[in-house]
Amino acid sequence: MEFVLLALGLVLILEGLVYALAPSLLEQLLAALRELSIEARRLIGFFCIVLGLIFVWCAHYLGA
Repeated sequence: MEFVLLALGLVLILEGLVYALAPSLLEQLLAALRELSIEARRLIGFFCIVLGLIFVWCAHYLGA
C-alpha cells in the first residue's frame, strides 16, 4: 500500500510541476495530441504503460 501512495504522490508532484512551471507548453502539447489519430494516441498510451512497468520493475529490482 505504501508503494501505491508513493507512486500517486510522485505522479501528483510531476503533474503539478508541469502545470506550475510550463502551462503554455502544456497547452501546446494538448493541441499537438488533438491532431493525432486515435490509433496513434492509443499506441502512445500503450508505450507509456510498458515504460511505466519497466520503471516499476527496475525500482523493485534495485530494492525500492
